[in-house]
Amino acid sequence: MTGAPLRRPQAVAAGLAGRCPNCARGRLFSGFLKVAERCPECRFDLRSVDSGDGPTVFITMIAGFVVVFAALFTELAYSPPVWVHLLLWLPLAALLSIGLLRPLKGLMIALQFHNRAAEVRNDDF
Repeated sequence: MTGAPLRRPQAVAAGLAGRCPNCARGRLFSGFLKVAERCPECRFDLRSVDSGDGPTVFITMIAGFVVVFAALFTELAYSPPVWVHLLLWLPLAALLSIGLLRPLKGLMIALQFHNRAAEVRNDDF
C-alpha cells in the first residue's frame, strides 16, 4: 500500500508536520527526535532514513541570523548593558534551536524520500 510518491508540496507539508513521507498520515517520529521504525498507517519502513547533520546546519543559519540581527539592532538602537543581551538572546537562541529541530528534521527526511536520495558507495563507481 505504498502507492505513488507524494508531490513535493505534500512531501514538504508532511515533513514539517512530522508525518510519514510516504502517506502523510502516520507519525514520522516515535519520540521527540527518534524516527519510528515503521509508519503505523502504511507500514513503510523508516529504519533506513537518516537526516544526518542537515537540520542542524540550517537551524544554525536561521537561528543565528535572527539572534545576531536582533542583537545588533538592539545594540545600535538602545545600547543596553551586556546582561540585557544575555537575558534576551541566549533564551531566544535556545528556543529557536529546539523549536526548529523536529520540523526541519522531518522536512529533510521527507525531501530525501521525495527525491529518492541515497548514499553513494565506493562500489557504485
